[in-house]
Amino acid sequence: MSQSPPKVAAIFNPKGSSLLAESLGDQYTVLVSSSLESMVPGDGELVLAIIDMVDQVDDAQDVCKRLKADDNFEDIPVIIYCSSSTPVDAMALFDAGADDIVDAGINRQDLLARLSKSVFHTIGNRQLKSRLKQANEMAFSAMSDTSDLGVNIQFLVHCHECNNLDELAMLLFRTLSHYQLSCSLQLRSEFEVKNIEENGLAKDLESRLLWELKDRGRYVDFGRRCVMNYGQVSLLVKNMPDDEKRFGTIKDNVFALLQGADARVKSIDSSRMLEMERDLMKGMSTKMQDVMEQVDERYQEVMRRCADLVEDMAVRVDEAILFLDLTEDQENTFSNIMQMGVTSISELFNEGVKIDESFRKLIEYLNSTLNSSDHASVEEMRALLNKL
Repeated sequence: MSQSPPKVAAIFNPKGSSLLAESLGDQYTVLVSSSLESMVPGDGELVLAIIDMVDQVDDAQDVCKRLKADDNFEDIPVIIYCSSSTPVDAMALFDAGADDIVDAGINRQDLLARLSKSVFHTIGNRQLKSRLKQANEMAFSAMSDTSDLGVNIQFLVHCHECNNLDELAMLLFRTLSHYQLSCSLQLRSEFEVKNIEENGLAKDLESRLLWELKDRGRYVDFGRRCVMNYGQVSLLVKNMPDDEKRFGTIKDNVFALLQGADARVKSIDSSRMLEMERDLMKGMSTKMQDVMEQVDERYQEVMRRCADLVEDMAVRVDEAILFLDLTEDQENTFSNIMQMGVTSISELFNEGVKIDESFRKLIEYLNSTLNSSDHASVEEMRALLNKL
């Protein structure tokens, strides 16, 4: 177990020697200096500064001010040790920064008690300052984390309003400006690869680097630069902070942004695919309608020709009967057979016309639904599915 550094009491005396050093030797490592510049110890913890001005109390105020102006003695208690017979301006010394005034006539035990009291106050103040500093750091950290969380939530809320990769990239750069980061971004859509800087342009070297490192894991660190990859999104951060804690916080927070951006890229791709499928269905529906019109025309023509042929055949049979030596019953039989044939063919064609008309209405309804500028409602889509 390592020992704590010894407590040092620095004594300033222009003569370079002090009888006070003997009294403090049991509890402190005593350093007696004739100049202020040599009062700072090399080893040990400085806990006490004593100005031994038994013979020169008039200079104590100036020496005290000079000690308090030194950063090494900023929180060190300064004790004025003076002669009991010399008048002292206590208010002036306290204003100069002195913590206590001890006269040389005090006994050793009381002297040590007075000095220890000042040291304990100093140690307590240091602990309070340390705790206050930690509390401030924790408070600022909590405030920073809360601010970062709010910024990330705003991005995740508004990214779903982006209709293309450019809008998504600009929203991401605006969010990253909160972290004061300089970045290059690559969005890999199914339709295109978007390389972009904060100014809206792309840099060839950064774009190539992002493409080469997109499959190297979530984080690729090199110096103050860091490449972050998630799905179809890669981000090169060029000025990561030196502080390890802030470094890790930015990694976590920015990675959450990349997850949201990747989800939106996939959503944009799905939306564009649906638009393409809709356009394809529109084209197929229009083409089918044209084909159906052509089929309908040919069907009507074939139907008329078949009817004409059957009627012509019936007329020819009636004419041929006149030259045949048939009885009246035989002639009626032939006539009935031909009439039944004509009637059956007409009914068959009429039935085909009904089927064709039903299919034509379905195609027209489908075409009008797909060509509408507004999205079909759920009820309209269900009605169309029921007709299939």
